[in-house]
Amino acid sequence: MLKKRAKIAVLVSGGGTNLQALIDAQKSGILRSGRIMLVVSNKPGVYALERADEANIRTVVVNKKECVSNVEFEQRLIDLIDGDGIDIIVLAGFMCILSERFTKHYENRIINVHPSLIPSFCGEGYYGLRVHEAALKYGVKVSGATVHFVNEIPDGGRIIMQRAVEVKVDDTPETLQKRIMEEAEWKILPLSCERVCYEYMKNKK
Repeated sequence: MLKKRAKIAVLVSGGGTNLQALIDAQKSGILRSGRIMLVVSNKPGVYALERADEANIRTVVVNKKECVSNVEFEQRLIDLIDGDGIDIIVLAGFMCILSERFTKHYENRIINVHPSLIPSFCGEGYYGLRVHEAALKYGVKVSGATVHFVNEIPDGGRIIMQRAVEVKVDDTPETLQKRIMEEAEWKILPLSCERVCYEYMKNKK
């Protein structure tokens, strides 16, 4: 058991189901080497902020539309995250592509969950239902989710954990999305977060 826990910031853009999985894992003790200290949204009014409020986690909106450039947006994120002494960043449905400048600043400290078995159906343009539409169109029999480190290449960082989910004959993009979230994303994201937080704090000088 570590004496100190990693400080986690979760970046969100929507409903926050993956955030809820992390909050639940923290309550149950699955996530014990880190603690969610901050939830940041790139737009106001999303339900993920309510989930964080209910769990008494600090929330901040950094509205991308109010920033004159992506550089300004990312600098505001960096100032906030560094100001709070955050160790690990989790992208949980965060719908912004992060630049190399940002990802290098937090090298091996940002993780993301993607709803496919990388390297299938990933990269620029593959998000949300588009991933599952592509999987069904291609006719794969197995899909799933991947948690990976984030670098400057969309979905291109080192894989931390994967879990496979069977694709059923009568699946729609919506039913496949729901089953992958329930059977894969919500399971491996907290487990991966725990692993990364543990390793980070163990090696932190």
